[in-house]
Amino acid sequence: MTARPLPPMPEGLTPEWLTATLRENGVLAPDLAITDVAAGQLGEGVGMMSELCRLTPAYDRPAVDAPDSFIAKYASQNPTNRQIAMSFNLYEREVRYFAELDALTSARCPATYLTELDGDSFLILMEDMSDYRVGDQAIGATLEETGAAIDELAKLHAAFWNNVEGISWVPHVYGSQHARNMQAGTEAGWETMVSLFGEYLSPAVLAMRDDIKPSIAPLQKYMDQPPLTLSHGDFRMANFLFGTRPEHHPMVILDWQGPLLARGMQDVAILLGQSARVEVRRGHERELLRRYLDGLAREGVADYGFEEAWTHYRHAMLYNWAYATVVSGTLDPTNERGFAWMAQMIARQTAATEDLDLIGMLPFGG
Repeated sequence: MTARPLPPMPEGLTPEWLTATLRENGVLAPDLAITDVAAGQLGEGVGMMSELCRLTPAYDRPAVDAPDSFIAKYASQNPTNRQIAMSFNLYEREVRYFAELDALTSARCPATYLTELDGDSFLILMEDMSDYRVGDQAIGATLEETGAAIDELAKLHAAFWNNVEGISWVPHVYGSQHARNMQAGTEAGWETMVSLFGEYLSPAVLAMRDDIKPSIAPLQKYMDQPPLTLSHGDFRMANFLFGTRPEHHPMVILDWQGPLLARGMQDVAILLGQSARVEVRRGHERELLRRYLDGLAREGVADYGFEEAWTHYRHAMLYNWAYATVVSGTLDPTNERGFAWMAQMIARQTAATEDLDLIGMLPFGG
């Protein structure tokens, strides 16, 4: 990272600013300059807290060792979403993940060329992987996609399994400002979620309103017990890239704004309960959970059994109503595509709640 102030986004990403900054960070040779840059927005309606654009630079001479293009990620221009991002410290968390933690795990993420934070603004210039396919949250994950995500998730979790003491800047799922924000967001967002997405909520889920809200803090405390690891925190389809060519990695993880210290089932439950197609989860839930445990074992985690994991999974699924409520009840979906994936998130979470008899666990007191 550099102390160079960040310009307005995206118009401030000029050839002059990019040349100076990338030279400072060793991405460009001292005698290589960007003379022009073409920019195009990416992913409208997919990201809520940030925006993406592809930058295609023109150089003043042939540049064998310089990237042909970058993906620029920067703060949301939506004031509501940007304010929420700042309240959860999302921008710092993503910048620091790539600067400090990405190299410690074999889980595949885009390479980064620049990671900068400046108040409520940030910029990450990363590898352009546009020849991969972005996951579609509204359609949902197939069995093949869910399995690829499970495999990559096991690599991530194993690298930090019961080894999180050195990353104290990542908030715990319980007892942190993040945790308090999730509690407050569940309280504040429930009625809005119901008003916007009520047709996707079953009568039984609607009736659990008064029991789920006071259960969030005890569920957080439950999820903040060993085995702890680094949780992605937002492990859903829109944050996945899938390979399309034989030389591609099967799956790549995006969006590190929400990492948490928690039990790994936090991520597994978001994936299976909110991103996987309902028929995929119903038909292969235990099989996928065993695949995750096998992946942990390949990475050296051999003391986590299925019954313990299943218990943690059900509790994580119940807790993830906090995630669903905060996302659908406090964020501005801004467009039809954003609304569509939120609606499916709610529908899948409702189905998982009923299939796993989670309402019978309420009220949860620890």
